[in-house]
Amino acid sequence: MDALRRRTSARRLAAVLAALGSLVLVAIVVPNARATSGTASAATPSCQVTDQINQWAGGFTSNITVTNNGPAVSSWTVTWTFGGNQHVTSAWSAQVAQTGAAVTATNQSYNGSLPTGGSVSFGFQATFSGANDTPADFAVNGQPCNGNTPPTSTTTTTTTTPPAGTGCTSATAIRCDGFEDQTGPAPSGHWSTVTPNCSGAGTATISTATAHTGTRSLQVNGADGYCNHVFVDDTTDPPAASPTWFVRFWIKHTTPLPTGHVTFLAMNDAAAGNTDLRLGGQNGALMWNRQSDDATLPDQSPAGVAQSVQLPVNAWTCVEFSVSGADGQIHTWVNGSAVPGLTEDGVPTSNIDDQWLGRTWRPKLTDLKLGWESYGGGGPDGLWFDDVALGTSRIGCD
Repeated sequence: MDALRRRTSARRLAAVLAALGSLVLVAIVVPNARATSGTASAATPSCQVTDQINQWAGGFTSNITVTNNGPAVSSWTVTWTFGGNQHVTSAWSAQVAQTGAAVTATNQSYNGSLPTGGSVSFGFQATFSGANDTPADFAVNGQPCNGNTPPTSTTTTTTTTPPAGTGCTSATAIRCDGFEDQTGPAPSGHWSTVTPNCSGAGTATISTATAHTGTRSLQVNGADGYCNHVFVDDTTDPPAASPTWFVRFWIKHTTPLPTGHVTFLAMNDAAAGNTDLRLGGQNGALMWNRQSDDATLPDQSPAGVAQSVQLPVNAWTCVEFSVSGADGQIHTWVNGSAVPGLTEDGVPTSNIDDQWLGRTWRPKLTDLKLGWESYGGGGPDGLWFDDVALGTSRIGCD
């Protein structure tokens, strides 16, 4: 009997091993992203690394998301090796160091904890020449994210700046303005320069020196201090998008978002005493701010700020958002990727919308202002805006 049981157990074990051997790892390819994913060995936490790229001639930004599918960790270090002559010039939400082709990214003090199933994002800006190949050796805390074998599938796609003249061809936009019809230095037509309450050193002009597409853009020289603010305002088009406004614009700026509060886009809310809904930054990352009660999205706690993203400098960045007057929801995308910290989906989320959901909010937006406003300590910035689109459905970055 014992011999029979041993033979039966052996047959069952062999069947289990055969079943396990037939499993196939499947990699899901995300449009406009390049990803390396997989599972580490049984002795180490499994992980997934996704690398979202925005590339232009000679440079790129990379937004990296690490997902921990294994035991919780209290700190993390991501390593990889560039295959060409890429050189990191700046980073956000991680301490990034490069020696030769080897790169190490270590958590900040506020985002080291990574629970099972949790994700953390960080990014960097870099230069390159020649090929900009995807790193194939991402590792987290010393363990390869693809275990002991190559990943089943690795796909590389890059988002590049479209050729001149293609920035305003969206069929879904009510209006798209690349400023190509502007004939002088002062914004005109649908746009007028405004400096609410007071004016100072800020200026807004039409530039022919730099553009995302075509030959013109809106250039804003932003100075520190509230009364140095300046905006160009479109009051004609936004009412046509009600009750849900979808906006897409390309922005380039020279100075990293500061610790102090700044605004580069504002929309008048007639349902909130004609105060502004503002998009800008604080604590180094993008942030929504409701002027009527000073609520922020995300919360400005370290954990909240970590759910937002920085705005890359010296590169054109595509920013999209939607604001619903029916339910107050806000959705935000940067270079095509949704930003959790800039999302208000009606579901309370700790460290993101604790303030925002403090009152019922149903906006009625009546204009669109582009410019710069610094509330003391925010510092100056140089900005360009181009290919500004408004619609009733998502427009996209193409």
